[in-house]
This record gives sequence, C-alpha cells and structure tokens, in this order.
Amino acid sequence: MRIVLADDSMLIRAGIREILTSNAHDVIHECEDADELVAAVDTLAHAGTAPDIVITDVRMPPGNTDDGLRAAIDLRSRYRDLPVVVLSAYVTGPYVRELLNGPGADGAVGYLLKEKVGRVADFLRALETVSRGGVVIDPEVVRHVTRAHSPQGPLARLTAREREVLALMAEGSSNAEIASKLFLSGAAVSKHVANVFAKLGMAPGEDNRRVKAVLTWFEYN
Repeated sequence: MRIVLADDSMLIRAGIREILTSNAHDVIHECEDADELVAAVDTLAHAGTAPDIVITDVRMPPGNTDDGLRAAIDLRSRYRDLPVVVLSAYVTGPYVRELLNGPGADGAVGYLLKEKVGRVADFLRALETVSRGGVVIDPEVVRHVTRAHSPQGPLARLTAREREVLALMAEGSSNAEIASKLFLSGAAVSKHVANVFAKLGMAPGEDNRRVKAVLTWFEYN
C-alpha cells in the first residue's frame, strides 16, 4: 500500500514507518501537522497519485487538540473512497462517532489506540481491513462503549450473544475469528451474523451490510 503518515512526533513516525516498510508498504509522504496532511493528500490526489490509505494521529498541531481527527474528517468529505486510520492515545467514544458519522461515512475507517501499534500483526491486519472498505475499532474502545451504555433502538432487538458478535464485528473480526474468540462453530457464527443483519433491517444482498451494522452499533450504543 502507498501510505501518507501524519504524527507530530518524529520518533513515533519513524517507528510506524519501520513497521510499514518492513512489511512491503510504501510511506509516500510524512506530515508533522494537520494542515500539512490535508495539503499533501490534496496535492497527491490532484496529481492522480492519491494514497491507498492515510494514517493520522488525533492530537496534532497547529491546535494540538483534535486537529488530526478534523483533518481525517475533512479528507473523507473530499475523497469519499479514501481509507483513513486514526491513531489515538485516548479511549473515547465521541471521537469514534465523529469519524464514523462524518462525511463519507460508509466504511474504510479505523480508530486504533497508539499503544497497540506495537502488536504488528493486528495493526497490519487492521490496515488491510480498512483499505478494503471495512471498519476497525480498537477492542479497548469497543469494550469501553459497551460498558458505558445500554443498547438502544434497533440494538435492543438483539440477544446478548448477537450483541457480542456485533461488537467483535466492530473490532474488524472475521466470522472465523469470531468463532475462535467465542468458541463457537462457523455455522453458529454465520447464523448469529445473519440474525444481526435481519434484526437491523438489512436485506440479503444489500451492499456493505457488515459496515452498516457496525455503524448502527456505534450510533445506538
């Protein structure tokens, strides 16, 4: 993948770059602040060489608040098919909701805790999932949101097991991975997933049902 990487810490950028390049990915541009990130992607896109994915920190100059997140949302509004992964030091639901519900909110987004980047296999798998149009939310964030809220709206129709399956879907887990984590058969997981789709009003054959289910999970949790 051709990647634009944004973080104001040179050491963090160097570490992530090493992980990416040693796994056959190409970091085509590095940015130190949010304004530079937006400008870099604009320049690449206008030249017909848009990146395959953008990785950005939440907290960046010039404001040193949530500038990186704002830049990600801005870029998603301009380039709706641009996959974006946001890295954060904070376990927070509101940031995730803004990212998922912002312009172009139809998948290809990820929200990961920076401390987990060192789990290289999981990090790379998350990038691949997002690059293919999926949604990946850090498991710790998913657990935080699940603990903090009771299911509402359409989520109230789901059984406890179905909500558990949907939470794992929010983490980017495949059916096989869900089966392994919950000690279920593949057939049982497929049935639970089908029930989730049906109870959330998603017809068979509807595009991006998995992504839409995850977006519904965050909207009503």
